[in-house]
Formats: sequence, structure tokens, C-alpha cells
Amino acid sequence: MSNSLLQSAKEVILTEAQAITQLANQLDQSFVDACKLIQNCTGKVILIGMGKSGHIGNKIAATFASTGTPAFSVHPGEAGHGDLGMIEQNDVAICISYSGESDEIMTLVPVIKRLGASIIGMTGKKDSSIGQISDVHLDVSVEKEACPHNLAPTSSTTVALAMGDALAVSILTNKGFSPDDFARSHPSGALGRRLLTFVKTIMKTGDNIPSVNANTKLLDALLVMSQKALGMVLITDSNHLQGIFTDGDLRRVLETYTDIQSLTIGQVMTENCKSILADKPAMAAVQMMDEFNLNSLPVVDEKNQVVGAINTHTLMQAKII
Repeated sequence: MSNSLLQSAKEVILTEAQAITQLANQLDQSFVDACKLIQNCTGKVILIGMGKSGHIGNKIAATFASTGTPAFSVHPGEAGHGDLGMIEQNDVAICISYSGESDEIMTLVPVIKRLGASIIGMTGKKDSSIGQISDVHLDVSVEKEACPHNLAPTSSTTVALAMGDALAVSILTNKGFSPDDFARSHPSGALGRRLLTFVKTIMKTGDNIPSVNANTKLLDALLVMSQKALGMVLITDSNHLQGIFTDGDLRRVLETYTDIQSLTIGQVMTENCKSILADKPAMAAVQMMDEFNLNSLPVVDEKNQVVGAINTHTLMQAKII
């Protein structure tokens, strides 16, 4: 039984993968025309589909919206009872129907046309009713469904979803949609948090900064480092960053010196240490710490004056890493 289940699963995946590969080969000027129609749209993109196609439409609309193209989906049944009022002249309607003959959608198409909105038909048959009345037709035909009876929408819905992703990603790439743009529409997500959080909002400041001058005895500096619990102590002169001393530096000192009581922190600090500006994204700090194998960073202003400090734990608490 296990072998038959695995074999069935593999056949489904391979069949759908083949259908997507076929879709790539089907793309032509119509795809370019659809992209231009959507990108030049001054209104909204409305996805319309019945049944499984409606679920695919929901996902495509969500992808468009999250990548800078205002979009939403409308259920064709509800549209015929008032929701059609959501569609306006400057909109683009993407009608998804594999057969291209969905009664519910065909009832709406003439009205959408009269409103002046453009129609992109996403069907498996260009000569279908929806295909013929569309301003642009996108071919999402498949050789066969992954269903052994060739009935349940499987390959066809996967291909329709891939077509929607291809449209959204091609348009965002052409528009120069950036990670910062993406983050602005995902402020509650992990990615948005990483891209929108700045060093200045999470750094330790004021009395929480472990700071001493270069003449401080090493043992006294270690006490400050322990109290502030950032795994480092910053060495400053009139708040100007001179160097850093970390837990790792302490291990090296203990391996090198037999008598540490007479040492000053200035004798063993790391000069010309890495630092980051307070107005940099927190992810920039993560990248710097990864690149140079650091666990902590001083935060400075443009004059190299210490304004804060962060470490790996600070970033973890802010859920940046």
C-alpha cells in the first residue's frame, strides 16, 4: 500500500510539473500584452473565478496586492447580486475558467464590457466564449489533469496559479518593486519586521551602554562588561569610539598574559573596530556581524560618537534573527 501511495504521489507531482513546463513554452505576445494592460491599469485588478478557479483567483489577487498591484477577487455569484458595483471603468478583470464557458462568468462579462473595464481571459480554450470576448487571452491549457480520471481540476489549477505568479512577478520586476516596497505591505510579517526595523529602535542606549576610557584597569572594565551584559565594553574618549573589548578578546588575553591586574583596557582593546550607524536597517547589522563573525557592535553617529550598542541577543529579542 505504501508503495502505491508513493507512486501515485510522484505521478501527480510529475504530471503537474510537466504541465507547468508546457505553460512556459506556451507563453507568447499575449502574456506581454496582459502585463502591459495590468501595469498601465489606473484602477484595480479584479480576479473572477467559479469553484476551484475562484480559489486560485483569491491567491492571485493576494499576490498582486502584496507586490504593488491593487487587486481583489470577486465571487461571480455575488457579483451578479450587487458586488459588480466594485468594478469600474479603469479596472482590469481577469476571468479564470478552464473551459472558458462558465455560465456565472459569462453572465457578468457583457456588463463588465459595458462598464468599460478591460478583460483578460485565462482559459484552456482560446475559441471559448470567454476567450473570444476577452481583450487579451492567456492560454492555460494542459494535456491532462493529474487526477487519474482526468476530471478533478489539478494540473489546470496549478498552471493557472503559476500563470498568476508569472504575471505578478514579471510586473513587479518591470516596475522595480523593491524589498522595502514589499515590506511596507507586510509590516506584521517576519520579513517586514526585518526590513522595517532600524538599529536605533532596538539598540541599548544611555546607561545601558558598556563604556569606559582607555586608562581603565582591565579588571574594572570587565566588571562594567559583566554588569551591562552585552558581551563587550566600548572604549571611548569624550564619547568618541576608540575601540572594543569582547568576551573573545578576554580569552585571548588570558592565553597571552600571566598577570592581568596591571593591564589597562587600552592595552588590550581592538582598535579600528567595526561599528554601524543608528539609522541603518537592523538587517544591515546582522549582515555585518555574519560577515565579520561578530557577536556585538557599537552604534555610532556620523562623527563616530557612540550612541548605542547591540549584540546578537538584542537582535534575537527584536525577532530580527
